Amino acid sequence: MNTPSEDYHALLARHDAMRLRRRILTPSGSRAGEWSAKAPQAYDGTADQLLIGDSLPLVNPLDQLIAELYRILFERHPYLRSLFPESMAFQQAHLAGIFRYLIGNLHRTDEMIGVFGQLGRDHRKLGVRPAHFEAFEAALIEALRVRAGARWTHELEQAWLRMLRLAVSAMVRGADEAIAEPPSWEATVTSHELRTPDLAVLRVRPHQPYAFEAGQYASLESPLLEQAWRPYYLARAPHPDGELEFHVKARGAGGVSDALVHGTREGCAVRLSAPRGALALPDHLPATDLLLIASGTGWAPMKAVLQRIDDERAHARRVRLLLGPAGETATAGEMYDAAYLEAFRRKRPWLTVIAADTAHTRFADAGLRTLNGILPPQPGAAARQHACLALAPEVATTGRAQAVAARLAAAGIPAEQIRHDATGVVAVTEMSASTTRTGLLSA
Repeated sequence: MNTPSEDYHALLARHDAMRLRRRILTPSGSRAGEWSAKAPQAYDGTADQLLIGDSLPLVNPLDQLIAELYRILFERHPYLRSLFPESMAFQQAHLAGIFRYLIGNLHRTDEMIGVFGQLGRDHRKLGVRPAHFEAFEAALIEALRVRAGARWTHELEQAWLRMLRLAVSAMVRGADEAIAEPPSWEATVTSHELRTPDLAVLRVRPHQPYAFEAGQYASLESPLLEQAWRPYYLARAPHPDGELEFHVKARGAGGVSDALVHGTREGCAVRLSAPRGALALPDHLPATDLLLIASGTGWAPMKAVLQRIDDERAHARRVRLLLGPAGETATAGEMYDAAYLEAFRRKRPWLTVIAADTAHTRFADAGLRTLNGILPPQPGAAARQHACLALAPEVATTGRAQAVAARLAAAGIPAEQIRHDATGVVAVTEMSASTTRTGLLSA
């Protein structure tokens, strides 16, 4: 007998199949009965950014506005509650991060549309449909009115509506473009190994083919916390056996990471989102030096990237891996996958592993100090390097990832040759959504 969740997701799959059929049979541009996926014409994001910024003192604190929004939404539409996890704490923090990103980047509409198109593709796994956005919009406007009271104006309301509709149109368009892609993949845990009391290495086998690239991440959902998803890097390059590897560190907050580390065993089920991320290297790797920088579970994508490079040994290059401490109290020597890395390094003369200067425990200090010693001093030499950056979330959420990326750019490595997942709301992690750009995804 199917659970309500299984029945619901089967219904969503049939709904997507019907939408795909209608899209094939219906003339282009017709979306009767659905939220428009067409962006507003001649939209002045800068003007609305100023108006909305002026309105924030009327509706702040943002977390109270969002709590009011969800109260109204669930009161008017009780069935929507099933689309959200039991605990709304992370969801509310996540939405606060989205609003901050929206308001802070409204003057960069092209970038924002790209970010929210990705968000729309990812929201398919949650069962979000265009009609849900209409209910969300109505609840937001009512919450704004409640918070601001008599000081609320029609002009401010229209600015908020234009901002929301720009983001939503991008999300709907992104979801439509991914309609032929499964919204999620069912998978079985084939191995669960505790490397430390709070860190597990999981092997997972999807029930359907799962195409991805080394360096990407996927969001996971545990049956223990339905509708709660968290992103984790894939720690293994694509392999003929189809198994995936994830490195997950428990956070002690009772979230998805804790469920995967302490409540999951071999044979358990999980669900996967589509793979995403910016760390994947180009299809044809340039014969240039590559600098990989990682801390904590940020090692996971670097492990996959190194495996991919090893499969393409015809490309002669020097690869340097800089490993930093995972957090404020960790040292560079604390490496949960040290045996694998040492065995891998011994047989690959093209790889040099560098531990961050242990005189400094903070990665911003240790990593930057060590970087200063290994980046080439000659003008123009760094321009021939590529760099990939992935830090543990407890480091990335402090903004130190941006400090390291800025140091790489200052050394002369072109921005397009520095790869890191720091694109606004897409990079919100389990650690925090209190900043608009949380840095790197990590297990």
